[in-house]
Amino acid sequence: MSRHSVAGLSTVAGTTLRAVASVFGTATMGPVLRQVSVANTTTTEVYVALVRFTNATGVGAGLTEVDHNHLQPATATAFAGHTADGAVGSPIEYFMLGAAKGSGVFWTFGDSGLLLPVGTANGFGVICPSGTGQILTYSYTWDE
Repeated sequence: MSRHSVAGLSTVAGTTLRAVASVFGTATMGPVLRQVSVANTTTTEVYVALVRFTNATGVGAGLTEVDHNHLQPATATAFAGHTADGAVGSPIEYFMLGAAKGSGVFWTFGDSGLLLPVGTANGFGVICPSGTGQILTYSYTWDE
């Protein structure tokens, strides 16, 4: 397996249906999510949740995926902040980032990871499920 990641500063403030950034599968491959991190860039608390998307509506600009092992380019596709509402499932993880710059969370998914089903409409994203969304830093790490 090859390990890949994306990381950065969100281009939008997340909402209940718009991710700050996301990773989507392809028609032939579903990535195995290993870790997600999110951190606050403001001094206002903010709620964040990791969710599954069941459509790729309004994804942002494509991001450059990093190949950790130099084995193969990433097949999964990562996107900057979503520009339209997507179909969001129930939260997989949920956390309140404290009212301090740098307050953050690392979600890790053990030995088997968190599998995303094959299909271009299937994705993982971090949303702001309650209250006012904010600009956040993020990283996603996955295997494929």
